[in-house]
Amino acid sequence: MDKKLKVSEIAARTGLSVSTVSRVLAGKANTSARARQRVLECARELGVMEGIAAGRMLLNNLVVFAPQRAFDERTDIYYYRVIQSINSALMPHEVHLRYCALEENDSDANLFLQRMHEASTQAAILLGIDDPHIHDLAADLAKPCVMINCHDAGMRLPSVAPDHRLIGQFAARYLFEMGHQAIMNVMCLRRYTMELRLLGIKQAWRARNLSFAESRDLIDVANFSARDTEEKVGEWLDQRGDGPLPTAFLVGGDFMAAGTIAALQKRGLRVPQDISVMSIDGFNLAAIQDVPLTAVHVPRDELGVEAVHLLQQRLIRPDAPHGALLLHGTLAVRDSVRRVPVGSLRGGGAARAPAVPPLKRRGYMTINQPFPARAYRGYLNHPA
Repeated sequence: MDKKLKVSEIAARTGLSVSTVSRVLAGKANTSARARQRVLECARELGVMEGIAAGRMLLNNLVVFAPQRAFDERTDIYYYRVIQSINSALMPHEVHLRYCALEENDSDANLFLQRMHEASTQAAILLGIDDPHIHDLAADLAKPCVMINCHDAGMRLPSVAPDHRLIGQFAARYLFEMGHQAIMNVMCLRRYTMELRLLGIKQAWRARNLSFAESRDLIDVANFSARDTEEKVGEWLDQRGDGPLPTAFLVGGDFMAAGTIAALQKRGLRVPQDISVMSIDGFNLAAIQDVPLTAVHVPRDELGVEAVHLLQQRLIRPDAPHGALLLHGTLAVRDSVRRVPVGSLRGGGAARAPAVPPLKRRGYMTINQPFPARAYRGYLNHPA
C-alpha cells in the first residue's frame, strides 16, 4: 500500500482530514495535541511508523534543559558542544530547538513544568540534570523525554551517557600495559559521573592485585581548571621533597592535564621523559602547546546524535522498554606517555632516583622483586 493510501486510511479511521494527517506525519506543529495523538496511534496500528522513522522527526518543537553553564563555551565547553551536536542532529528535520537553564540539583520545578506545559513543547531533553524530582515530573508527563549524561533512578526515562566507569578502567589499564605501576590520579569529583570514572580506575588496580588508597593515590581538585590543578599538583610535588615520584599521572580532563604538566615543568620534570601524563577527555588539546596529549576521548558529539535517535524511537514506540545507552570512549595515542621498561623502579622519575642498589633505596622496591603485587602500590613504609 502506497503512502497516499495509508494517509487516506488513517484519515478515514480517525475522522480527520487528509491534510491534518499529513501534517502530523510530517512532524508539523499546527495540529492539536488530541488530533496528533489519534493520528499516531492509528499509524502505529497500521504499522507505518517504522517506515517514516528514518526520514523525519515526528515533532516540531523540542526543549533542552541543562545547567546554565552549558550554554556558554567559556564555562563548560563539553556540554556546550553536546548542545551543538543536538542542534546539528535536528537541523535536517527542521525542528525548532529551545533552551531552558536549570540547576543540576534543587532545580526549579515550577519553571520546568511551565516550559513542559507550553503548547509548543512536544518533547524534551535533560542534559546533566540530577534532580530526582525533575526526573519524576518528566516521567509523569505525557511528552517524550530523553536524558543525556544523567540517569533516572526510577528507571522510567531513557538515557544516553558515556560509560564513565569503563572509560576510567580502560585509561588506567592502558598505563599499566605501558609498564607504569606508580600512578598518581588527579580528578575533580564534584559529580557522580567522575566518581564512576574513579570506580573504574580502582577496578583496574584491583585487577592487578594493587590496593588503591585515596589518601595516597588521588589528588582531588575542586574544579577542572588548569590553574587550580597546577596549584594542587604543585603542592603535592613540593611535599614529596626528594622522595620517589610516580612514573605517570592519570588526569581527569585536558585543562587539568595542562595544569599538571605546568606544575611538573616548573620543577624541572619533563613530560614524558621523566613522568608521563594521560588525560581522560582529549578534545581541548589547544590548551597544551608543547606536549601532544595521549588521552581517552569521552563521547561528546555522539551524545546529541544518539539522544535524537532515542527520542525518535520514543515517538514511534512510546510503550517500548526504557534503557540506558552507554557509549565507549576512544584512545588517542600521542606523545605524553612513554613505555616504562620491565624492571624499572616502582615510584619515581629517573631524575629523582638516588644511585644506590634497588632494595636499599629509601623505602621502595623494583617491580620484579618477589613480593605480593599489592606491595608495589606503596613504598615499604607507606600504608597499603
